[in-house]
Amino acid sequence: MLPEVTYCVVNTNQRELLLRGLDAIAREAALVPFATECLVLDNASDDGSAEAARAHPAVTEVVALDERRGKGENDSALLQRTRGPFGLLLNEDSELLPGATQALHEALVGRPDAAAAGARLLHPTGGEPPSAWRFPTPRTALDAALLRHGRNVQSTGTATREVDWAQSSAMLVRRDAAEQIGWFDPRFFVYSDEVDFARRLRDAGWAVLWVPGAQAVHHEQLRTGGVPERRIVEFARNRDLYMRTHHGERDARTVRWLTAPPYALRAAAALVLPGHGPRRYWRHVTATLRPARGEGLREAAAAYNAERHARAGER
Repeated sequence: MLPEVTYCVVNTNQRELLLRGLDAIAREAALVPFATECLVLDNASDDGSAEAARAHPAVTEVVALDERRGKGENDSALLQRTRGPFGLLLNEDSELLPGATQALHEALVGRPDAAAAGARLLHPTGGEPPSAWRFPTPRTALDAALLRHGRNVQSTGTATREVDWAQSSAMLVRRDAAEQIGWFDPRFFVYSDEVDFARRLRDAGWAVLWVPGAQAVHHEQLRTGGVPERRIVEFARNRDLYMRTHHGERDARTVRWLTAPPYALRAAAALVLPGHGPRRYWRHVTATLRPARGEGLREAAAAYNAERHARAGER
């Protein structure tokens, strides 16, 4: 029997979080009234993640890469391997709560014009960060600069609603629609990949939904650690790439100049507030104004791959 939903998990060196997410997938697969499969793409991890995934009873197949690649490219690879109509994209740090698969599936089945449905994301220590937003434009950048961030958030309310874009940490995708628009754009190594994906879906006539009845805990491992300079650079770089791709250089420049001042104000405030440091905020300023400069996660992956191949050559 062909699967109705394929769980598509991308993992990068997060073995324990991966196993926790796979346990949740096993529980979900037992709840739904249709066939499922689970594909894990291990992004050249060195912590035993691939081996652990192969041993997990929920996993149908493990794709173990020899080189680290970007999120958009990896999500595309998994969607292309699905054998049924829907692929549920999951980060390794996303843990589905009971009923999430069924709620996302019902949302897309009930809306044949919708290509993707994002879950309501919850923080592991409590709280609910935004998980769906308006498309980035000079207007949304102005709202943010004026501290009107709430105007850009669309993950509100208790009913399923159409949104501009939803976070892909836990997002069900209609495979045919993804194939129609050419999958995810690999130019977006990480960050803004799902924004560009949703925009191209919208341009092709598809809708994107946010489904609060589907919940997932997002452990957000990418945001841990000290000053994440490479992540800041990658975030700014791909935000600018999105703007240049869909709005042109003039609007991209406008967004850069609207986005930098709030970070500069935060950096100034951090100079006097106890327990705060300005470095992180100032790095946002410089990365925003000059997104082509600096080393991002793409460069970090290239360095990791080179070191990995060098170690393999020594053996």
